[in-house]
Amino acid sequence: MRNFMLAAILCLTGCAISHQPLHPAPQSYPQPVQGDYVIKDFHFQNGQILPELRIHYRTLGQPRTDSKGVVRNAVLILHGTSGSGAQFTVPDFAGELFGKNQPLDASHYFIILPDDIGHGQSSKPSDGLHAKFPAYGYRDMLDAEYRLVTDGLHVNHLRLCMGTSMGGMHTWLWGELHPDFTDALMPLASLPAEISGRNRMWRKMIIDDIRTDPDWKDGEYTSPPHGLKLALEVMYFMSDNPRRRYQQAPTGAQADKLLEDYANDKSKTVDANDLLYALESSRDYDPAPALSQIQAPLLAINSADDLINPPDLGILETSIKNVKHGRAIVLPESPQTRGHGTHTLAWIWKGYLHDLLQR
Repeated sequence: MRNFMLAAILCLTGCAISHQPLHPAPQSYPQPVQGDYVIKDFHFQNGQILPELRIHYRTLGQPRTDSKGVVRNAVLILHGTSGSGAQFTVPDFAGELFGKNQPLDASHYFIILPDDIGHGQSSKPSDGLHAKFPAYGYRDMLDAEYRLVTDGLHVNHLRLCMGTSMGGMHTWLWGELHPDFTDALMPLASLPAEISGRNRMWRKMIIDDIRTDPDWKDGEYTSPPHGLKLALEVMYFMSDNPRRRYQQAPTGAQADKLLEDYANDKSKTVDANDLLYALESSRDYDPAPALSQIQAPLLAINSADDLINPPDLGILETSIKNVKHGRAIVLPESPQTRGHGTHTLAWIWKGYLHDLLQR
C-alpha cells in the first residue's frame, strides 16, 4: 500500500502547506490529438538556419477565450532531455491529471504537449542531417515552443506553464522571457542555475563517450557506436535513487545484469546523435541573473533523493528568494519516490498543483 505521508521538507518564502498530496485515483482521460507545426527558415541563436523546422505536438481539450479574445484555459507541459510529449500520456501522469474532476481536467483545459527540437517526432539529427544538424540550445527550443503556441495553435495566453527536468528548466525561462504570458509556473526536478558541478560532469561524460568513440565516425555511423551504450549507462545511474537501485539489484551479478539489459534495450531505440545534441543543448541555460523578472506565481517542486538536483546544494533555497511570487518544495524520500524520475509520478505532487491553480 502506498505511503501517503509525503510532505514538503522545504517550503520557502514563508508559505505554509499542511495538507497531503491528493490520493491517487487514476481515471479515464481523452486520447490526445497529434499534429505538426512547420516553421519556415528557423534561425538558431548561433546563426544557423533550418529551411523547415518541424515541431510535433499533442493536444487535449479545446481552447476557450474570454470576452476580449484572450485564451484562458491553455496549459503547456514540457518534457525532459531525450523524452517527448508522449511521456505525459501515461497513467502515472495523464491518469492523475487529465481526467474528469482532476487538476488539469481536459474537459476544461486545453493541454499542449510539444516534442522539443531534437526530440520525439520533431526535427532532429537522426532525420538525416546527423552531425550537420544545427547546434540548438535551450533558447532555440523556447523560441520554437513559443511560436508553436502562438502562431501554430493561436494561443495568446497560458493558464499554466509547467515542465519536468529539462522542461522544468524551460519553465523558469518562460517566466523570464514571457513574464506576462502565463498565469502560473510550475517547474519540477530542476534548478534555476547554470548547469555546473556534478550535473555538468555527468553530461560531459556522455558527450565525451559519444564524441571520442571512433565508431561515432563524426556522426556518420551505420550502427550504434559503443559510446552510446556507455552514455545510456550513465543516464540510468543518475535517474533513480540508491535505495531503489539496491532493491532492484541486491547482488553484484544482478547489478551488472540490470545495467547491461537497460543499455542494450535502450540502444535499440535511442540515436547517438540525438542524445549527444540533447545533452549539449543545456550549454546556454542560466536563468539566475533574471529571476527577478518573473511575475507569475511560481511553485518549484524537487525531490530530496534527486541525484541530478540534490537539495544539499542549497541552490533552490537561495534562488527562490529572488522570485517575487516564488515558493519551493522539496519532497522527502520515501518508498514511493523515484529520485529524479519522481517528476512524472503526478499522484505524489498533484495536490500542490491544485493549490497553485487555486491561487
